[in-house]
Amino acid sequence: MKLPKTTLILVLLALGLGGFVYFYEIQGATQREEAKENKQQIFSFAEDDVQALTIKTAKLTLNLERNPQPNPKWLIKSPVSEPANDAIVSYLMDLLVKGKSDRSVSVTPNQIGEFGLDQPQVTIDIKLKNQTTHQIILGKPNFNRSFIYALVDPTTATNGNLNVLSVSTDFENAVNRELAEWKQPANQVEQLPTPSTPEATPTKSQ
Repeated sequence: MKLPKTTLILVLLALGLGGFVYFYEIQGATQREEAKENKQQIFSFAEDDVQALTIKTAKLTLNLERNPQPNPKWLIKSPVSEPANDAIVSYLMDLLVKGKSDRSVSVTPNQIGEFGLDQPQVTIDIKLKNQTTHQIILGKPNFNRSFIYALVDPTTATNGNLNVLSVSTDFENAVNRELAEWKQPANQVEQLPTPSTPEATPTKSQ
């Protein structure tokens, strides 16, 4: 039996839609799940393990050190010496501790310029309480700024290559700041309580 032309078109559209749903919803979901599982943690230390940070940008080299006192948590040691903005430092720490990378590429040392890593925009040196050190070097973003190229604890592999990771652009937002932003806001400086004056005890009249 010969199907009408409109019916044939509808059947073909239905088959095409069914194929799209299958590949996107079933196979695509599997691929997305595999990509999620392939994400690797950038660093394996905990926030409390970190003792000091050195952040180098084109405009500023900032040295931060954990405060032995609870408030503030962090102190700026140079280029000035004063309390740090805990919220700003915590934002960066959260990225360092929880940040992940979902792709990496092995490149030769003379190829790192293609990723902006020969003249990095940011270098972060991390010192842990056990004296272990780590480093993350941020290069340039990809073409649509969905991630930034980075070297993490850069060491040359046995084949002489380096492993370039992709990391969140939030790293760029976290560290490209003026010195004033790293300082604790004046209205958050802890005020010492004023000693209360004891009330005078009334004397009994004789």
